[in-house]
Amino acid sequence: MFKEEYVMRSKIAALTAAALFAVILGAGACFAEEAPQWAKEIGARGRVKAAEAKTAELFKGDDGAYYKNGGELGQMMTNFVYGDVYNVGKLTDKQRALITLSVLTVNQTLDELKAQVKAAVNAGVSPEEIQEAIYQCAPYIGFSKALAAADKMNEALREKKAAPPKSMATVTEADRGEKGYLTQKSIFPGGLDGMYQSSPENRRHVAEYLASMCFGDFYTRGALDIKTREILTLCIISAQGGCEAQVKAHVQGNLNVGNDEDTMVAAITQCLPYMGFPRTLNALACVDEVVKR
Repeated sequence: MFKEEYVMRSKIAALTAAALFAVILGAGACFAEEAPQWAKEIGARGRVKAAEAKTAELFKGDDGAYYKNGGELGQMMTNFVYGDVYNVGKLTDKQRALITLSVLTVNQTLDELKAQVKAAVNAGVSPEEIQEAIYQCAPYIGFSKALAAADKMNEALREKKAAPPKSMATVTEADRGEKGYLTQKSIFPGGLDGMYQSSPENRRHVAEYLASMCFGDFYTRGALDIKTREILTLCIISAQGGCEAQVKAHVQGNLNVGNDEDTMVAAITQCLPYMGFPRTLNALACVDEVVKR
């Protein structure tokens, strides 16, 4: 009995060793495989010089201290954001700044937000435009987080000696519901009336808030046009994760207001350094699904 058990264990050990050796050989073969041409060409793009030039333009004086104090990781981020991502698509520096501010507001990475507010000022973004990118987040992430970001924004603007942003409100208590509904319908013309009519009585107030608060109090504000607000909303919702139904709705909304697929892909790519690959890939999958309908 002992001899049979010993033989069996020896066979198992031999098979395990053989399997492990095969895995090692396979891994070696995998590493030995030659990389494709596109992978070889990545190193020739000169992204470090491009990143250095762009950061010198956007971060003046100690404005970029947040990244400089990040050591090796901060340098990796700088090279990726300003050497790689900034070269994707045809977004302007202003659009990139507004997208970045909105995603940082979602993330509540407020120290970085402060640095990016200063960079936005250096890029020619007005205090009102900066304010509105942050305010646009409120209906989607809640007022408290937007207020925290706005407080950090004001701190950065004071340090830049920039004028405080003016109010961009365009509606009154009397017409916020009406103007909000009309704005919402201009973005989502199909089935909006049916949605309100079919809402259960105990939930109709939410549909009304969507019109009056989200679209009435925010989308109607000045400084940013509807196309800009809608692309920011796509980024804001994408950055939260787990909101694919709403992402798809706003992909369609972007198409409806004139933002094409390339614009949305570039905007979502701009979010990548701040929200990571999983949420980026999910958002891009939503774009694909809606565009191909």
